[in-house]
Amino acid sequence: MHQYDHTRIEKKWRRVWKEIGLYKIKDGKRKPKQYILDMFPYLSGEGLHVGHPKGYIATDVYSRLKRMQGHAVLHPMGFDAFGLPAENYAIKNKINPSISVKKNVRRFKKQLEALGFDYDWSREINTTDPNYYRVTQWIFLQMFHRGLAYRSNEPINWCPSCQTGLANEDLEDGKCERCGSLVEKRPIPQWVLKITDYADRLLEGLPTLSWPESIKEAQKNWIGRSEGINITYTVEGHFESVTVFTTRPDTNFGATFIVAAPDSSFVSRNSERFPEAEKIKAYIVETKTKSDIERIAEGRKKTGVFTGWYATNQLNGKRLPIYVGDFVLGQVGTGIVVGVPGHDKRDFEFAQAMSLEVVRVVIGPDKDASPITHLEQVQEQAGVMTNSRFLDGLDVHDATTRIMDYLEQKGWGKRVVNYKLRDWVFSRQRYWGEPIPLVFCEDCRKRVENSKSQNPRLPIGGQASSNQNPKSSKFKYSKGEQMNPGWVGIPEDKLPVKLPKVKSYEPTGTGESPLAAVDSFVNTKCPKCGGPAKRETNTMPQWAGSCWYHLAYVMRAISNFQFPISKYRKAFKNWLPVDMYVGGAE
Repeated sequence: MHQYDHTRIEKKWRRVWKEIGLYKIKDGKRKPKQYILDMFPYLSGEGLHVGHPKGYIATDVYSRLKRMQGHAVLHPMGFDAFGLPAENYAIKNKINPSISVKKNVRRFKKQLEALGFDYDWSREINTTDPNYYRVTQWIFLQMFHRGLAYRSNEPINWCPSCQTGLANEDLEDGKCERCGSLVEKRPIPQWVLKITDYADRLLEGLPTLSWPESIKEAQKNWIGRSEGINITYTVEGHFESVTVFTTRPDTNFGATFIVAAPDSSFVSRNSERFPEAEKIKAYIVETKTKSDIERIAEGRKKTGVFTGWYATNQLNGKRLPIYVGDFVLGQVGTGIVVGVPGHDKRDFEFAQAMSLEVVRVVIGPDKDASPITHLEQVQEQAGVMTNSRFLDGLDVHDATTRIMDYLEQKGWGKRVVNYKLRDWVFSRQRYWGEPIPLVFCEDCRKRVENSKSQNPRLPIGGQASSNQNPKSSKFKYSKGEQMNPGWVGIPEDKLPVKLPKVKSYEPTGTGESPLAAVDSFVNTKCPKCGGPAKRETNTMPQWAGSCWYHLAYVMRAISNFQFPISKYRKAFKNWLPVDMYVGGAE
């Protein structure tokens, strides 16, 4: 009996499979197609970990089955090589990421080949390939020119260890998913993508997906659509007002206080004017050390500071003390809430902590109309109105419609739809990422500002006004360029904007990318007017290249990501959508 020498035999057949191109798939074969996609690995280590083959073995088995069933199978593989994982590995090992990435790609590929997976390596992709990120930059520019990318200085998630801004999806329980550091809020100029414009479309599409109901429910909660009303209250003795968002205006006769988030625009605008300014400043500093998750955690003891100001409830003339409290988030709703402690458990906990009045305005199914003194008595759901004047006796749902109509008629409120979903922070103050293909031109900023002042109704994409500058009529600015005066997109034929080679690639921690110190990269000419300009030095996040890699595998068989994109239309039609995906975020 001969012993099976798996090392020798498997090595032989892997060589044979590679030589004959066994798994190479061509477009155009008249077979039913199967596009099987793996979440490609990012290079955060020297090689694969056990989680990689756990998923890859499953897709390997499935793709082989589909081949035997007569399908044309596209099962490709590549490498997610830009971003924090690869850069943090490089910093840890004191090796430039441009070097470590090439080394790790070779190692990862050798391990994947040794496992005998049926990948079509002729379609291999790498997100750091300039030909690849030419398309990544082109995609960003399509969003920018359509007004879906904008410059913001709002407080963002800042990781003090990675020294960069993070999207909410980069966090786990308020900590950086890469290094575990507690994330803080810090205002830094950022490029942000308007994913909130698609909130309703995302919700409308959920029922069409054959996903587990628990996953669809998680998506719905992530988007967090809520219909309600913004109510505006005047502030006593000041030319100020506070606007709160609520889904339960029916309980407004029971309002006894207002709480503003420490990071709300109302607080930042008035922090020097509050009678209790020093206490509030100290409280704001304290809040910065807490994550959003920690601030809104259920059961956490409520804290806050009285501003010294009062608002007036127009419904009943009641004075509402205005507090600053960290259980309210500046980026949710208006960043300010009205406290109705009789009918919201969070408000009740705050009222108890601050010794504030609790008023009952809803009687529940148990008909209990006694004063509310314990958390268990708080009536949050169904019931009928009481102590609410013209709402008394109405069901809460009828009362909600009635009070919304009344507040809008009086000019005290406006119906709105809010979302928990936030726009996507798309800048990183790091070196190892795709350069953002924009420049800032002071001359173009002036032209755009002048055109707005000369013609405030200038159609998007129309010509700038030539009244002040005769030469300006030849310049046309896209919607994004008008929304972000001075920022100009790089033309398609000038892409890619290549990432320069540097000696010092470590994050600066100053809020600027290391690229800001590379004068030869920063200083350039404006592609619009030819004047002096400066490049954007923030880079894109890791997700930029991985958001479209399912398209890249299809494109790879035709050319090395060349323009125009329309040349790939037939291939997209042949292979998309993906039939089987095993992975995470996408």
